[in-house]
Amino acid sequence: MNFIEFYCLDNSQLANFEALNKGYRNDLVVEIRGDYFSIIVYDLTRLSQDVSSEFEEYGYYSVDNNLIIVKEVSFSEIKKTVEILAKGKYFKSTAPIVPDFSKLVKYG
Repeated sequence: MNFIEFYCLDNSQLANFEALNKGYRNDLVVEIRGDYFSIIVYDLTRLSQDVSSEFEEYGYYSVDNNLIIVKEVSFSEIKKTVEILAKGKYFKSTAPIVPDFSKLVKYG
């Protein structure tokens, strides 16, 4: 899909390696047909760990509206998942943002 662009705060090899190994990335912005959306990406293992930890500490877990769960936190999996969600109108129920492009770089 050529109408989706990806941005992040840090597109270095180290940032991508850490995201893959830590199982989450919270610095992503996607542009879909001129609208921008902040997304938080988790893999299932990391999400499960965070949910368990929050339950133990606070007794609940609050889910972000822009949370996306992927098989692994790699650009290819994120791109594939976002493309599927965009086709399915996921982003119609997500509030767009006005990104600060002075801090963002192209991702992918």
